[in-house]
Amino acid sequence: MMDHTIPVLAGLGWLDSVGLGLLIALWLATGIVIDRATGTRPSTHALMTRYRLIWMQRMVTRENRMFDASMIGTMRQGTTFFASACMIGLGGTLALIGQTDLMRSLFGDLGVDTAAPRAVLEAKVLVMVLFLAIAFMRFVWSHRLFGYCAVVMAAVPNDPDDPDAYPLAEKAGKLSNQASRAFNSGLRAIYFGLAALAWLLGPIPLILVTLAVAAMLYRREFSSRSRAALLEP
Repeated sequence: MMDHTIPVLAGLGWLDSVGLGLLIALWLATGIVIDRATGTRPSTHALMTRYRLIWMQRMVTRENRMFDASMIGTMRQGTTFFASACMIGLGGTLALIGQTDLMRSLFGDLGVDTAAPRAVLEAKVLVMVLFLAIAFMRFVWSHRLFGYCAVVMAAVPNDPDDPDAYPLAEKAGKLSNQASRAFNSGLRAIYFGLAALAWLLGPIPLILVTLAVAAMLYRREFSSRSRAALLEP
Protein backbone atom coordinates (compact mmCIF):
# COMPACT_ATOMS: atom_id res chain seq x y z
CA MET A 1 0.00 0.00 0.00
CA MET A 2 2.80 2.40 0.93
CA ASP A 3 4.73 1.57 -2.26
CA HIS A 4 1.67 2.51 -4.31
CA THR A 5 1.02 5.72 -2.38
CA ILE A 6 4.52 7.17 -2.78
CA PRO A 7 4.37 7.48 -6.61
CA VAL A 8 0.99 9.17 -6.33
CA LEU A 9 2.29 11.80 -3.90
CA ALA A 10 5.48 12.25 -5.89
CA GLY A 11 3.55 12.77 -9.12
CA LEU A 12 1.20 15.41 -7.72
CA GLY A 13 2.25 19.04 -7.45
CA TRP A 14 0.96 21.70 -5.11
CA LEU A 15 -1.51 22.87 -7.75
CA ASP A 16 -2.96 19.38 -7.89
CA SER A 17 -3.46 19.47 -4.13
CA VAL A 18 -5.12 22.88 -4.38
CA GLY A 19 -7.42 21.70 -7.17
CA LEU A 20 -8.44 18.53 -5.35
CA GLY A 21 -9.01 20.42 -2.10
CA LEU A 22 -11.09 23.04 -3.92
CA LEU A 23 -13.14 20.31 -5.59
CA ILE A 24 -14.02 18.64 -2.30
CA ALA A 25 -14.53 21.92 -0.42
CA LEU A 26 -16.92 23.39 -3.00
CA TRP A 27 -18.82 20.12 -3.31
CA LEU A 28 -19.46 20.10 0.43
CA ALA A 29 -20.06 23.86 0.65
CA THR A 30 -22.65 24.00 -2.15
CA GLY A 31 -24.64 21.23 -0.49
CA ILE A 32 -24.66 23.04 2.85
CA VAL A 33 -25.52 26.44 1.34
CA ILE A 34 -28.31 25.11 -0.89
CA ASP A 35 -29.94 22.87 1.70
CA ARG A 36 -29.81 25.43 4.53
CA ALA A 37 -30.76 28.55 2.57
CA THR A 38 -34.24 28.92 4.03
CA GLY A 39 -34.14 32.50 5.37
CA THR A 40 -34.63 35.78 3.55
CA ARG A 41 -32.90 34.43 0.43
CA PRO A 42 -34.06 30.84 0.04
CA SER A 43 -32.69 28.55 -2.64
CA THR A 44 -34.83 27.00 -5.35
CA HIS A 45 -34.61 23.72 -3.44
CA ALA A 46 -35.89 25.41 -0.27
CA LEU A 47 -38.76 27.01 -2.18
CA MET A 48 -39.78 23.68 -3.65
CA THR A 49 -39.96 22.11 -0.18
CA ARG A 50 -42.85 24.45 0.59
CA TYR A 51 -44.69 23.46 -2.58
CA ARG A 52 -44.33 19.77 -1.78
CA LEU A 53 -45.98 20.33 1.59
CA ILE A 54 -48.76 22.31 -0.10
CA TRP A 55 -49.14 19.48 -2.62
CA MET A 56 -49.75 16.95 0.15
CA GLN A 57 -52.26 19.26 1.85
CA ARG A 58 -54.19 19.63 -1.41
CA MET A 59 -54.16 15.87 -1.84
CA VAL A 60 -56.31 15.46 1.27
CA THR A 61 -59.29 17.09 -0.43
CA ARG A 62 -58.71 15.41 -3.80
CA GLU A 63 -61.03 12.45 -4.29
CA ASN A 64 -59.21 10.98 -7.29
CA ARG A 65 -55.55 10.60 -6.37
CA MET A 66 -54.32 9.00 -9.57
CA PHE A 67 -52.51 12.25 -10.39
CA ASP A 68 -50.60 12.13 -7.09
CA ALA A 69 -49.67 8.48 -7.58
CA SER A 70 -48.50 9.25 -11.12
CA MET A 71 -46.32 12.11 -9.86
CA ILE A 72 -44.58 9.92 -7.27
CA GLY A 73 -44.13 7.21 -9.90
CA THR A 74 -42.50 9.69 -12.27
CA MET A 75 -40.09 10.83 -9.55
CA ARG A 76 -39.13 7.23 -8.78
CA GLN A 77 -38.50 6.63 -12.47
CA GLY A 78 -36.15 9.63 -12.51
CA THR A 79 -34.12 8.28 -9.60
CA THR A 80 -33.98 4.85 -11.27
CA PHE A 81 -32.69 6.38 -14.51
CA PHE A 82 -29.88 8.29 -12.81
CA ALA A 83 -28.93 5.33 -10.59
CA SER A 84 -28.67 3.16 -13.71
CA ALA A 85 -26.58 5.82 -15.46
CA CYS A 86 -24.23 5.94 -12.46
CA MET A 87 -23.82 2.17 -12.60
CA ILE A 88 -22.85 2.38 -16.27
CA GLY A 89 -20.43 5.21 -15.49
CA LEU A 90 -18.93 3.26 -12.60
CA GLY A 91 -18.41 0.25 -14.82
CA GLY A 92 -16.68 2.34 -17.48
CA THR A 93 -14.38 4.21 -15.13
CA LEU A 94 -13.50 1.11 -13.11
CA ALA A 95 -12.55 -0.61 -16.36
CA LEU A 96 -9.98 2.13 -16.98
CA ILE A 97 -8.22 1.51 -13.69
CA GLY A 98 -5.36 -0.86 -14.38
CA GLN A 99 -5.53 -0.11 -18.11
CA THR A 100 -2.93 2.65 -18.17
CA ASP A 101 -1.88 1.97 -21.76
CA LEU A 102 -5.48 2.24 -22.87
CA MET A 103 -5.87 5.55 -21.00
CA ARG A 104 -2.74 6.92 -22.61
CA SER A 105 -3.95 5.99 -26.09
CA LEU A 106 -7.47 7.33 -25.45
CA PHE A 107 -6.48 10.63 -23.85
CA GLY A 108 -3.16 11.30 -25.56
CA ASP A 109 -4.71 13.44 -28.29
CA LEU A 110 -6.73 15.47 -25.75
CA GLY A 111 -3.78 17.07 -24.03
CA VAL A 112 -3.63 14.65 -21.11
CA ASP A 113 -0.21 14.31 -19.50
CA THR A 114 0.45 10.76 -20.67
CA ALA A 115 3.92 10.84 -19.17
CA ALA A 116 2.47 10.94 -15.65
CA PRO A 117 3.08 7.84 -13.51
CA ARG A 118 0.53 5.08 -13.73
CA ALA A 119 -0.48 5.53 -10.09
CA VAL A 120 -1.24 9.23 -10.70
CA LEU A 121 -3.52 8.51 -13.66
CA GLU A 122 -5.33 5.82 -11.69
CA ALA A 123 -5.76 8.17 -8.71
CA LYS A 124 -7.38 10.80 -10.93
CA VAL A 125 -9.82 8.23 -12.32
CA LEU A 126 -10.49 6.97 -8.79
CA VAL A 127 -11.75 10.43 -7.77
CA MET A 128 -14.39 10.22 -10.49
CA VAL A 129 -15.29 6.71 -9.30
CA LEU A 130 -15.83 7.99 -5.75
CA PHE A 131 -18.15 10.78 -6.90
CA LEU A 132 -20.15 8.37 -9.07
CA ALA A 133 -20.41 5.92 -6.17
CA ILE A 134 -21.71 8.67 -3.89
CA ALA A 135 -24.22 9.75 -6.52
CA PHE A 136 -25.40 6.16 -6.97
CA MET A 137 -25.99 5.69 -3.25
CA ARG A 138 -27.87 8.99 -2.99
CA PHE A 139 -30.13 8.09 -5.93
CA VAL A 140 -30.87 4.66 -4.45
CA TRP A 141 -31.77 6.26 -1.11
CA SER A 142 -33.94 8.85 -2.87
CA HIS A 143 -35.78 6.06 -4.69
CA ARG A 144 -36.43 4.31 -1.39
CA LEU A 145 -37.67 7.50 0.28
CA PHE A 146 -40.10 8.16 -2.56
CA GLY A 147 -41.38 4.63 -1.95
CA TYR A 148 -41.91 5.44 1.73
CA CYS A 149 -43.70 8.61 0.69
CA ALA A 150 -46.02 6.64 -1.60
CA VAL A 151 -46.96 4.30 1.24
CA VAL A 152 -47.74 7.17 3.62
CA MET A 153 -49.76 8.91 0.89
CA ALA A 154 -51.83 5.76 0.51
CA ALA A 155 -52.49 5.86 4.26
CA VAL A 156 -53.94 9.40 4.12
CA PRO A 157 -57.74 9.18 4.61
CA ASN A 158 -60.02 10.44 1.88
CA ASP A 159 -62.10 12.27 4.47
CA PRO A 160 -60.67 15.77 5.18
CA ASP A 161 -62.44 15.73 8.54
CA ASP A 162 -60.54 12.67 9.68
CA PRO A 163 -58.11 13.75 12.44
CA ASP A 164 -55.31 11.68 10.87
CA ALA A 165 -55.66 13.18 7.39
CA TYR A 166 -53.49 16.30 7.62
CA PRO A 167 -50.86 14.88 10.02
CA LEU A 168 -50.29 11.96 7.64
CA ALA A 169 -50.24 14.34 4.67
CA GLU A 170 -47.56 16.38 6.44
CA LYS A 171 -45.50 13.24 7.01
CA ALA A 172 -45.77 12.38 3.32
CA GLY A 173 -44.62 15.88 2.43
CA LYS A 174 -41.60 15.61 4.71
CA LEU A 175 -40.64 12.27 3.20
CA SER A 176 -40.99 13.74 -0.28
CA ASN A 177 -38.69 16.62 0.72
CA GLN A 178 -36.08 14.23 2.10
CA ALA A 179 -36.23 12.18 -1.09
CA SER A 180 -35.78 15.31 -3.18
CA ARG A 181 -32.85 16.40 -1.02
CA ALA A 182 -31.13 13.06 -1.61
CA PHE A 183 -31.85 13.33 -5.34
CA ASN A 184 -30.34 16.81 -5.53
CA SER A 185 -27.31 15.59 -3.59
CA GLY A 186 -26.82 12.85 -6.17
CA LEU A 187 -27.00 15.37 -9.00
CA ARG A 188 -24.38 17.57 -7.33
CA ALA A 189 -22.08 14.56 -6.98
CA ILE A 190 -22.41 13.92 -10.72
CA TYR A 191 -21.66 17.58 -11.52
CA PHE A 192 -18.50 17.59 -9.43
CA GLY A 193 -17.57 14.14 -10.72
CA LEU A 194 -17.61 15.61 -14.21
CA ALA A 195 -15.46 18.45 -12.91
CA ALA A 196 -13.00 15.86 -11.61
CA LEU A 197 -12.73 14.59 -15.18
CA ALA A 198 -10.92 17.83 -16.04
CA TRP A 199 -8.10 16.78 -13.73
CA LEU A 200 -6.86 14.48 -16.50
CA LEU A 201 -6.00 17.67 -18.40
CA GLY A 202 -4.08 19.08 -15.45
CA PRO A 203 -4.62 21.01 -12.21
CA ILE A 204 -5.50 24.34 -13.87
CA PRO A 205 -8.41 22.86 -15.87
CA LEU A 206 -9.57 21.11 -12.68
CA ILE A 207 -9.65 24.40 -10.76
CA LEU A 208 -11.39 26.29 -13.58
CA VAL A 209 -14.04 23.64 -14.21
CA THR A 210 -14.69 23.22 -10.48
CA LEU A 211 -15.27 26.96 -10.11
CA ALA A 212 -17.53 26.92 -13.18
CA VAL A 213 -19.62 24.06 -11.77
CA ALA A 214 -19.98 25.79 -8.39
CA ALA A 215 -20.99 29.05 -10.11
CA MET A 216 -23.54 27.22 -12.27
CA LEU A 217 -25.11 25.54 -9.23
CA TYR A 218 -25.23 28.84 -7.34
CA ARG A 219 -26.89 30.61 -10.26
CA ARG A 220 -29.51 27.89 -10.68
CA GLU A 221 -30.38 27.92 -7.00
CA PHE A 222 -30.25 31.67 -6.29
CA SER A 223 -30.40 33.63 -9.56
CA SER A 224 -32.34 31.53 -12.05
CA ARG A 225 -35.58 32.34 -13.84
CA SER A 226 -37.21 29.28 -12.31
CA ARG A 227 -36.49 30.66 -8.83
CA ALA A 228 -37.92 34.03 -9.85
CA ALA A 229 -41.07 32.27 -11.08
CA LEU A 230 -41.46 30.52 -7.72
CA LEU A 231 -41.10 33.81 -5.88
CA GLU A 232 -43.80 35.55 -7.89
CA PRO A 233 -46.87 36.42 -5.74
